[in-house]
Amino acid sequence: MEATGCWVVVAECLTLSVAYVCSLYVWSSPLNRDHPSTIKRRLVSVSVMGVVSPIFTYYCVSEELLAKHSLWDLLGMRWPGLLAASAVPLLLTMFLFLGPLVVKTQSESLAAWTEPSYWLENLTSIYWLRDHVIAPLSEELTFRASLLPLLVQCVSPVKAVFISPMFFGVAHLHHIVGQVQSGVPFKRAALISGFQFSYTTLFGAYSAFLFLRTGHFVAPFIAHAFCNFMGFPDFGEVLSYSEPKRSLTFGLFVAGFVSWCFLLVPLTDPLIYQNTLYWEPCTSRPPLHAR
Repeated sequence: MEATGCWVVVAECLTLSVAYVCSLYVWSSPLNRDHPSTIKRRLVSVSVMGVVSPIFTYYCVSEELLAKHSLWDLLGMRWPGLLAASAVPLLLTMFLFLGPLVVKTQSESLAAWTEPSYWLENLTSIYWLRDHVIAPLSEELTFRASLLPLLVQCVSPVKAVFISPMFFGVAHLHHIVGQVQSGVPFKRAALISGFQFSYTTLFGAYSAFLFLRTGHFVAPFIAHAFCNFMGFPDFGEVLSYSEPKRSLTFGLFVAGFVSWCFLLVPLTDPLIYQNTLYWEPCTSRPPLHAR
């Protein structure tokens, strides 16, 4: 694709990102983001974006590409490799969170996670549903399933992994507005949002990698939901442990990260997921963006 065409694609990706954020603020209300009314209104907004985003992709993606692949395939919603995409990326992400998982079991009983009442309580909580279902579902649908098919038309999948998270990270900067409205000083709110931008951008790269390598929407969605469930690692709690528990726990953090690094490529091999759309398992065919 020519340079002019690539700038058009970037503009389309930016438009999609801005539209997602703006949809959250179409409601005029003094209530903060955690108020039930705000959550319900934003649920309506992201539901609309869940319809708009794929349609936007359909009309913006090249006709040549649509002639070769269905919109469902481009969005990563296909049957071949679905079972593997639902389980293997989650296992991979759990390796990354090996240390935090151990820490979490210190404060939460594993037995509680197997109790139906635990999940029933969570599934009836609008806050839990927002963080673990609605947000991952809507964000992955817009920023991965709908945005990446546009982006890979003019850049390689590898470049798309590093470019697309910028749209995702910037889309989270709007949280600074809610923090300032809740009374947080601007400098502190900016610092918090900057930190959030950093780790959401890193996660965005990982999520894009999962989507492009597996060719499945469910892979980044489940990984996203799991990461939200785990939250950011609580290093402060680990530091409060006495020795040798503290050193052993930090050792698990390192072991988990090293294991994740070694397993990242083999466990996302496109052959496992029957994916030949975004990330070719062989070099005999040109990548999607060059076709």
